Amino acid sequence: MPDYLVTLESAWIVKDVKTPDDAISVAISEAGRRLNPSAKFVEIESSSVSCPFCDHDLQGAIVVAGTGLAGLILEMKVFRAESPEHAERIARSVIGKAIRDVPLKVLEVKEL
Repeated sequence: MPDYLVTLESAWIVKDVKTPDDAISVAISEAGRRLNPSAKFVEIESSSVSCPFCDHDLQGAIVVAGTGLAGLILEMKVFRAESPEHAERIARSVIGKAIRDVPLKVLEVKEL
C-alpha cells in the first residue's frame, strides 16, 4: 500500500487584528495549538492567491473591521492508504477532528 501527501486548504477567522500579516500569524498559531498534540505532524503554511488581472501572488489574508480571514495550507503524510481517496478521507478525519468548525478543501493528493 502506497504513502500519500495530502494538501488541504483552510479558511481561518481571526478577531482583533490590524494587518493581514497579523491575521496569518495568529491563524497559524491557533491552528498549531489545536493540532498539537493529536496531529502535531501536520505542516501549516499561509496560502497565497493569484491575482486574476496581473497573475502576481497575493497574500492569502484580508482584514476588515478588525476581523481577519486567513487562508492556510495544511499538509499531512498518510502512510499505507488503499487509494488516493482513502488517504484524503484519513487526512480530513484527522485534521477535521483537531480543528472543528473550520472549512477544509482538498487541494492535492500526491503519491510518495
